[in-house]
Amino acid sequence: MDDPSSTSKGKRKRGRKHKAAAENHAPASPVAATAADNPAPAAAGRRGRKSRRHEAPADADGSRPPSPPRRGEAKPVANGGGDAVVEAGGPVGWDEVARVVPSMDAVVKVFCVHTEPNFSLPWQRKRQYSSSSSGFIIGGRRVLTNAHSVEHYTQVKLKKRGSDTKYLATVLAIGTECDIALLTVDDDEFWEGVLPVEFGSLPALQDAVTVVGYPIGGDTISVTSGVVSRIEILSYVHGSTELLGLQIDAAINSGNSGGPAFNDRGKCVGIAFQSLKHEDAENIGYVIPTPVIMHFIQDYEKSGEYTGFPILGIEWQKMENPDLRKAMGMKPDQKGVRVRRVEPTAPESGCLQPSDIILSFDGIDIANDGTVPFRHGERIGFSYLVSQKYTGEKALVKVLRNSKVHEFKIKLATHKRLVAAHVKGRPPSYYIVAGFVFAAVSVPYLRSEYGKDYEYDAPVKLLVKHLHAMAQSPDEQLVVVSQVLVADINIGYEEIVNTQVLAFNGQPVKNLKNLVSMVENCKDEFLKFDLEYDQDILTTHCIPSAMSDDLKT
Repeated sequence: MDDPSSTSKGKRKRGRKHKAAAENHAPASPVAATAADNPAPAAAGRRGRKSRRHEAPADADGSRPPSPPRRGEAKPVANGGGDAVVEAGGPVGWDEVARVVPSMDAVVKVFCVHTEPNFSLPWQRKRQYSSSSSGFIIGGRRVLTNAHSVEHYTQVKLKKRGSDTKYLATVLAIGTECDIALLTVDDDEFWEGVLPVEFGSLPALQDAVTVVGYPIGGDTISVTSGVVSRIEILSYVHGSTELLGLQIDAAINSGNSGGPAFNDRGKCVGIAFQSLKHEDAENIGYVIPTPVIMHFIQDYEKSGEYTGFPILGIEWQKMENPDLRKAMGMKPDQKGVRVRRVEPTAPESGCLQPSDIILSFDGIDIANDGTVPFRHGERIGFSYLVSQKYTGEKALVKVLRNSKVHEFKIKLATHKRLVAAHVKGRPPSYYIVAGFVFAAVSVPYLRSEYGKDYEYDAPVKLLVKHLHAMAQSPDEQLVVVSQVLVADINIGYEEIVNTQVLAFNGQPVKNLKNLVSMVENCKDEFLKFDLEYDQDILTTHCIPSAMSDDLKT
């Protein structure tokens, strides 16, 4: 299993560790994020996307506030309507500079003790470790931080700026996909004298941003500044999903995770959460924007818990090829994307079919490249429209099928993967019989067994199912023999490792619970487990024939 200090290449969660050099706490798929002082294990990136993996910011105190503006220069005024020109008669005071970020006192340092599950030995846990990250106070006596900052938490404490007291915090909700966590503190003293952070609208390109937090390099609060350089759908390392994100050029370092990003009016426009670490890139950080933050908060307020971001349960392809559009019966003025596959467990499976052309979503036309209008001069992937909805809500989808246009009201739901990307804080399930250890495969399990580069080192059969297989039922799992604990009863089976269990006594294995039920209720003299072995040795080794040509004659 991943050591807390391990991080995925590229996008990684950023954090500072007290006792170990861990950089990432949370499991993830496409990209990796890091948490606080002691980040949890980073998630591995998708194949072919190593160059775009990120590291989530951490929290450390250490930077000084920006130097005061020069005499005579224009200086932004907090909550003001424009720029104010500083008189040339005297130096600018630090109190005036601080007004650019009026809610800096609402930024807190998050201390977390983590105890991660041991997926390779699921009956025990790994040694606990500590980390620190950033967070900030919002309305309703609540605090926001990153999900990877409090992943597998056993204790969370918060410390305010300028205070020497750490307050015990309660975790209200963890949004794994969006990498956001909501905390609160019962002690009334914690909330005294602090104004909550106010949220601003989604910034435009080149808008100034200031990231505040407690990154590595010191113990006091740190401030870095930059501009918004890109707005697009990003891969969230910790969440193993793709949501709207901001790219900025402000330095985001280990420990900045969970800290707010302010605009020049002192309004929060996002949460720092990961950065790009690549030999050809410098100062590329990523921020969770306010639309994603507000979706998380409102989701919690509506249902009392985090229910997730819905998706369309389909695989689709672009329709940029004119011959393909003609073959699908599309008119010259029609645009859209083609459905390749539909998830059997998704609500869409009841109405959408392979080769359908999705023309629009909720009345917004989809282009042949899968984008929709976003803002003036900008386009964005249509998955943004889906992510703005809430689980259980309905959306109107217009589809072209056999040259006829159909409209469907689709109930949206979250994604059910055959190989789960997260375990949501639950301890891993396992079952032992006759020394055979059975487990359900998940991304954290693969990372534990094969390291951060599991997408290259894990068995091909497991990777194919992880990347391409779809669950046929909501409770389907990929069950494997994890290992064999040597005993007299299993002599000769010691080398079986991570091999899928297809059936038991001739009955297909649906999930781990199903396997346990069948074994426990079995009255037969022998237990027969059908495992997936590749019997075709020649194909496995890419050998075209079992004999050379001269021996065939």
